[in-house]
Amino acid sequence: MWDYLESGGRNAVGVWHRRSGKDSLALNFTATASHERKGVYWHMLPEAEQARKAVWNGIDREGRRIIHQMYPPELVKAADKQTMTIELKCGSVWQLVGSDNYNSLVGANPVGIVYSEYSIANPAARDFLRPILKENGGWQIFIYTPRGKNHGYDLYQMAKNNPKWFAQLLTVEDTGVLTPQDIQEEREAGMDEDMIKQEYYCSFDAAMRGAYYGDLFEAIEKEKRLGHVPYNPAAPVETWWDLGIGDATAIWFIQRINNEWHAIDYHEASGQGLEYYARTIFNKPYAYSRHVGPFDLTNRELGTGKTRLEMLAALGLKMEVAPKLKPDDGIQAVRQVLPLFFFDNVKCEQGVKALSQYRRAWDDNHKMFKDHPLHDWTSHAADAFRYGVVSDGRRVATGFNRQLAYRKFASA
Repeated sequence: MWDYLESGGRNAVGVWHRRSGKDSLALNFTATASHERKGVYWHMLPEAEQARKAVWNGIDREGRRIIHQMYPPELVKAADKQTMTIELKCGSVWQLVGSDNYNSLVGANPVGIVYSEYSIANPAARDFLRPILKENGGWQIFIYTPRGKNHGYDLYQMAKNNPKWFAQLLTVEDTGVLTPQDIQEEREAGMDEDMIKQEYYCSFDAAMRGAYYGDLFEAIEKEKRLGHVPYNPAAPVETWWDLGIGDATAIWFIQRINNEWHAIDYHEASGQGLEYYARTIFNKPYAYSRHVGPFDLTNRELGTGKTRLEMLAALGLKMEVAPKLKPDDGIQAVRQVLPLFFFDNVKCEQGVKALSQYRRAWDDNHKMFKDHPLHDWTSHAADAFRYGVVSDGRRVATGFNRQLAYRKFASA
């Protein structure tokens, strides 16, 4: 990989086993590149706090700070621990960031990005940032171990068949970093065989561990319920929302056709006001019956004293509030109705990826799953879907209208 990048290659995928040194190679290459071309360089992990723990505060095997090995103090002009940014005397800037808030990075112009643990990161970050790299001739490195046949699998398959990309899959048998005895010790310590195949032999065949709906989406694909799902003008559309303040807002567009549920559209964004979402809703050619949102819509905001329920009503969106149930109860409700669902594979692509990868949090200290979901990029789509399902989603509306009085938002 180093030789490929050093010779001018711009797109590299490394599916390497656990403890293979993939982050170390990427960090060291970035340190070298940052002195050869002045610019902004990012090392991106799925979450910013994960980046802080693993890299910014990370210690290597010899007890040395990782960032000091990359950039010794004599090369550093300034460092900001709050933003995890290092400004170098050569003029380059290196920063640790998270794909959980990639939208907040608007305005930056990175010339090199490392996507670490890409298989569990938000794939939208890559789509958002790659035009920047293309414009400035920058490079990108994706390093990860498999997490089932998700976006990491798709990227590797594309890269290995694209002569303009570098693609490499390395297992413990390829590197020799770990011995068969090391792997056996992992088994004896409680690691199951699927996890061993995934982490040390880079198998994409093992399903993502802890995924709530992984098996159901395997059935959805097998039964060809993921494909083109057109809007039916004869049936109303309901929207299911998860409204974020600091996080993303997710909206599903659902139709009930006889005994089937049709997910015809999906929209997700962050950093936008309620007016933006009203325009988005009314700019689509759908006839709406109802809009369902989370139970915290009734909370009053400190600045205005109004609830978001009231603010959305003023914009023409009369929201219904989903009942406040335990996540586990809602998840079970979703599992019961998913066999009735058809998903549009284009308009709902981002939402489907999130739902299929929504999973339980992992306790690394006790080597077991926790009893609650992991809050990451998949949560917004999954929460919105759950709110819709638990809020009398089977009701078929009558007498719906297009709310034409509010079309002004579509053209504003």
